Amino acid sequence: MRLRSNLCLWTSPPPYSGRGRPRIHGSKFKISDTDTWATPAQILEENDQKLGRIQIRVWHDLHFRAAAKHSISLILVERLNNDGSLRVTKPLWLAWVGNEMPPLSEIWRFYLRRFAVEHWYRFIKQRLHWTLPKLSTPKQCERWSELMPIITWELWLARDIVADNPLPWQKSIDKLTPGRVAQAMGGVLAGIATPALSPKTRGKSPGWETGKTRKRRIPYPIVKKRTYKPRKSIPESA
Repeated sequence: MRLRSNLCLWTSPPPYSGRGRPRIHGSKFKISDTDTWATPAQILEENDQKLGRIQIRVWHDLHFRAAAKHSISLILVERLNNDGSLRVTKPLWLAWVGNEMPPLSEIWRFYLRRFAVEHWYRFIKQRLHWTLPKLSTPKQCERWSELMPIITWELWLARDIVADNPLPWQKSIDKLTPGRVAQAMGGVLAGIATPALSPKTRGKSPGWETGKTRKRRIPYPIVKKRTYKPRKSIPESA
């Protein structure tokens, strides 16, 4: 995860002195104040083909103030010039939470993939309607969520067999985006048809089968969110 540049973390508490309540937090680690930084556990420098000279530092056994029992590893990624000065004034602060951290030369590259992942989440919400259905059970929600990667792969595989079908206000493009592929999937779906049966003719419904038991749906409590207005302070009388 990425951390903001004005966050405060805490080191592990010192050993118990035997008097009073045991300490929960150790020394303060303020990201924006270099005087509070401890000695890094590891420092690594490498040259990246796209980003240039990179310096990575890591600190272990830090924690948030509200989660003292859950330690994290703090990672600082900085882009440097040839003379060692900062190329970008705002560095990248990352936190790793897990049992075994990958090598320092690889872990910071994982965050670079987040750019494409965040765009994918926006695509499945807006175009594939991930959050639109109002499903009743967690199993239905899980099944609907499992379909999102499958639909995305189908759009990726169909990008070479569909023809661009732009709307009147859109321009034609050579490399189709997932949204444009979904827009042109009507011809593919018409060609492969559907496994569903044709609709039945309209008529009087036979109704519920005799002897078949009915099960009512599980009622869930209604969650009501209310806005609480702050109380106005009454001025004291003179």
